[in-house]
Amino acid sequence: MKVTVDSIVCEANAVCTGLAPEVFELDDDDRLHVLLPEPPPEAWDRVRHAVRSCPKAALSIEGG
Repeated sequence: MKVTVDSIVCEANAVCTGLAPEVFELDDDDRLHVLLPEPPPEAWDRVRHAVRSCPKAALSIEGG
């Protein structure tokens, strides 16, 4: 599984950071960073939930 963010679409609503803080982080300029682009299997459910919950559909998953 690989997770990516479309920084043009992302509005920094921070839903993903609340659901999977070990994978997503907002910086001081409200830019989202994917800390673990290939998260460990134990985080997959949280990452999938974060991707589905993104209000702007700015996150995507490849594989997994």
